[in-house]
Amino acid sequence: MTAAPLGVHNARGEGVLRVEWPGGRVQRLGHGLLRAACPCSQCRARRLRGGLDLVAEGVRIQRILPQGYGVQLVFDDGHERGIYPWAYLQGLGTAGDP
Repeated sequence: MTAAPLGVHNARGEGVLRVEWPGGRVQRLGHGLLRAACPCSQCRARRLRGGLDLVAEGVRIQRILPQGYGVQLVFDDGHERGIYPWAYLQGLGTAGDP
């Protein structure tokens, strides 16, 4: 089981979600990447069928709703179904400096 991060910060102006993990790892995930990797059943089914979600370059996260085992991200394009478990978030993107 993946431990919860120490902090999740939305740098909306930069279009980046910053996740601070135990042990000092800091992950910077672009809002567009997160929207395209939405784990909701509809988005996953579309990807499994070979479809791609076209995500507007300027899509932004409006709200972050804690769910205990992860976070629900609400995007400004109206999509809000995806709950991103901590392990799933940790597997996306790359670590970087704060």
